[in-house]
Parts: sequence; C-alpha cells; structure tokens
Amino acid sequence: MIEKIGFNAGLVWGALQNGAQDLKALKKATKLKNDELAFAIGWLAREGKLTFAEKEGEISVALA
Repeated sequence: MIEKIGFNAGLVWGALQNGAQDLKALKKATKLKNDELAFAIGWLAREGKLTFAEKEGEISVALA
C-alpha cells in the first residue's frame, strides 16, 4: 500500500507542475479515486511539498 501511495503522490506532483489546481481538477487530471487522492495529498503535505488555499469554499493545492 505504501508503494502505491508513493506512486500516486508522483502523479499528483506531476499534475501540479503546471500550477495550482482545485481538488476536482486534480482528481480529473490524475484519474485517482477520492481516497487515493487524499492519501497522495497527505503524503506530499507531510513532506512539506504542498501549499493549500481556500477561496469561496474551494480548496486549491499547489507545489510549495
């Protein structure tokens, strides 16, 4: 499971190379399920590699 989460974190990292995305767009870009996306974001966030912003109830994620 850890290996798959790490792989998915790589997908998220790649998708964010072009700039910040909201969670819906990030899910579409990576084709990950909700839980897979959450685990991958958590992995990268714990490593301090992401920043988060909230605007009008939408959360966007960007590389730190």
